[in-house]
Amino acid sequence: MGRRGMRGTLIGLGMAAAALIGGCSPQATAEATPGAQVAGSSRHPVSGLEVIPLTVTSDARIHRFDVEVADTPDAQAQGLMFRTELGPDEGMIFPYDGTTAQSFYMQNTPIPLDIVFIGPDRTISNIAAMTTPYSLESIYSVGPVLGVLELRGGRAAELGIEPGDRVEW
Repeated sequence: MGRRGMRGTLIGLGMAAAALIGGCSPQATAEATPGAQVAGSSRHPVSGLEVIPLTVTSDARIHRFDVEVADTPDAQAQGLMFRTELGPDEGMIFPYDGTTAQSFYMQNTPIPLDIVFIGPDRTISNIAAMTTPYSLESIYSVGPVLGVLELRGGRAAELGIEPGDRVEW
């Protein structure tokens, strides 16, 4: 095969490889609709975190959410920073051991959130509603927490979620 033929074959192979790599790229999933899960996956298409079901029982009503699990120091440090959308039935859960109080702030978070603090008995201890985007002011739990749930700002009030409600995940 001559130089020109070999070059054409190499270019063709390179283009085929690029097409295969591009089809498997995480970038393709990141362009999915925010909050939508990849078919057959339990990972969030933007964060890559595991997505699990979570329920809040409020009186006789059960509210269901699909939440990303921020269960590593890196995931907890990132949280919902830089996210511009969060669906009405989406959120993020930060699990803790239930022995210490926690505080959060809104650095690099462009959307308002409801920050729901969940006590060791799995009931809501307090809610910081409609937090201020980008604020560096600390938001504190009332006592130790087993988890902290972040929802789209105003969602807790819309659903009538309040302290004392039970949370399961």
